[in-house]
Amino acid sequence: MAIFGKKPVKTTVNTQIEEAEKKDIKFPSQNSTTPPPPITEEQNTTFQGFTAEAPTNYEQKCVCALVLDVSGSMYGFPIDALNKGLKDFHSDILGDVVTKNRLEVAVVTFSSTIEVLIQPSLAENFKMPLLIPQGQTKLVDGLRKGIEVVENRKNWYKDTGQPYYRPWIILMTDGEPDNGQDIEGIKHQIKEGVDAKKFNFFAIGVQGADMNTLKNISHPSMPPAMLAGLKFSEFFRWLSTSMTKITNSKDGEKVEFAMPTWMKGFDGIM
Repeated sequence: MAIFGKKPVKTTVNTQIEEAEKKDIKFPSQNSTTPPPPITEEQNTTFQGFTAEAPTNYEQKCVCALVLDVSGSMYGFPIDALNKGLKDFHSDILGDVVTKNRLEVAVVTFSSTIEVLIQPSLAENFKMPLLIPQGQTKLVDGLRKGIEVVENRKNWYKDTGQPYYRPWIILMTDGEPDNGQDIEGIKHQIKEGVDAKKFNFFAIGVQGADMNTLKNISHPSMPPAMLAGLKFSEFFRWLSTSMTKITNSKDGEKVEFAMPTWMKGFDGIM
């Protein structure tokens, strides 16, 4: 499936839970006036690692996990542009009444260590952190943590009776993975996850990124893209617009993504 072209991109949003996951799960209708069933004490205590958390609302949710490279090579203008882009993204989400009640954002960073700076949360429940670059590039470990965060959140949705859209995992990196990182392993994990419709995966390369590695780990249906210069703000505005369209869509509806003017090589951008 071609992701970008000269015309707006169309993709089918999978808003259904996998058939194997539907057993004994009943979701409240979005148009129903009947309140959802009460949360039991046991449910409110622990949901697959999300301790003592009850749903803010029962709108259909979409998780967007941002897996971000904060290694030492991002120092200076790149990290400043990334921090600004993240703030713009947060502000845009808060500006849409539907998206802010449906889109949950997670932020996972990788350098010499892996950190989950934001567990999946609605925009009103978090502030974007200030990212500080340091260390090396444990890209594979970061991606595996991002996938784990997404899978845990899906389990929590099911436990609390919340319907959800297929999650998105967005990788942004400007370098090569450290030696010894399991590239083939994460490649197969991503392919299996995308093929099973567990999540969508999109890799973005920043200046200096190893695009061959990003292409290798990406699913053939969604190849990686190179950011033009340091257009982080343009990318995150495109992402917020795309997420807004997804979270406003209905089951099986075709969604048109805006043309990605942030992408190197698109419409003459070099």
